[in-house]
Amino acid sequence: MADAQADLERAEQRAGVRVRSLTEVSELLDAQHVFDEVWPPAGGGTQVASNMMRAIVHAGGYACAAYRDDEPIGAALGFVGRHRAEGEWHGHLHSHMAAVLDPYRDQHIGSALKLHQRVWSLEQGIDTVVWTFDPLVRRNARVNLVKLGVDVEGFEADFYGPMDDGINSGDPTDRLFAWWRVDSPRVHAAMRGEVAEIDVDLLAAQGRDVRVIALPDDIVALRSQDGVAALEWRLRVREELHDAFASGYRVTGFATIGGYALERTS
Repeated sequence: MADAQADLERAEQRAGVRVRSLTEVSELLDAQHVFDEVWPPAGGGTQVASNMMRAIVHAGGYACAAYRDDEPIGAALGFVGRHRAEGEWHGHLHSHMAAVLDPYRDQHIGSALKLHQRVWSLEQGIDTVVWTFDPLVRRNARVNLVKLGVDVEGFEADFYGPMDDGINSGDPTDRLFAWWRVDSPRVHAAMRGEVAEIDVDLLAAQGRDVRVIALPDDIVALRSQDGVAALEWRLRVREELHDAFASGYRVTGFATIGGYALERTS
């Protein structure tokens, strides 16, 4: 636990923010503001009402915001879920939303939010944080696999169905499932900077059964510039992920060429 707190403090210092848990409605409005700026709902309204966030937190869930000079510039929301493992039910934190305002992106604020989730989860006796992420967003994939040390367990096409916010509107919501076992050796190695990108050619030369699923440089920019090309990437990566998982491969890391490194496990 002390190590996790120290990791969070270093991340906050690097990002120039303070992350704190939110409980009262007046505080939760800060998170609501961030979510609605990042995912502006079509036709107005809000992504998630403050009364709903208040209910989630009151029921044992999680909300936080990252502040710089008292201004909320990032936020996250999660609820406690459960999953079956070895025939028994286990609890986890499902991290449903995490966002950083556009002018502050690529400043390590998202990592600080995640490390706050890690500390909170350990304080609650929860050892796993789960979330979904768009498989085409290369920078998120790299952060998840290299910087945080997540395991990828599963893929589902169009997981959320149609969404009408300013980012996802008109694009299928394909998602990979990140399982972050927050006290695992892999995560501790990631915190020490010891999880490297994978040279798949080197592994193949060693006789390992590996493959790569390449990703576009910046799918967000491509969607705004060339919707047809973006959809082609979406369908190609969807097909490759389906085929890989069905053939017994699993994602083992982020490849040096910019994509997913997979290795056959069965």
